[in-house]
Amino acid sequence: MTEAEFKARTKKVALGILQLAEGLPRSRSGNIIGRQMMRSATSVGANYRAACRAKSTADMIAKLSIVEEEADETLYWLEHLSETDPKSKPKIRLHYQAMEEILAMTVSSIKTLRHRQTKQKPKNPTLNR
Repeated sequence: MTEAEFKARTKKVALGILQLAEGLPRSRSGNIIGRQMMRSATSVGANYRAACRAKSTADMIAKLSIVEEEADETLYWLEHLSETDPKSKPKIRLHYQAMEEILAMTVSSIKTLRHRQTKQKPKNPTLNR
């Protein structure tokens, strides 16, 4: 998946979750879950865009780690929502699956970057002096 495609995908998933949150019942729990879920879901795309502008591999890994955390947090809130509003489970399942895929791709990217980073470092820095 290209950078542009991944940006579009994170944006599309966030928009779907925003719509889901807007349709939640106006209750104390609905407001809290909705607000937290919207915040973390939109943060995924925003932080991915920041990662695309990283200044180094370490910077990119750090920013993608935020994407990973926010995607996982979104899954957490979707799980809570499915437990508090069982009739929404079919809609929630689609968003959950999409966010799981984003999370998996992000984790895979982080692993790849870490692997490349360790390959580039000299094994014994004292020998390179």
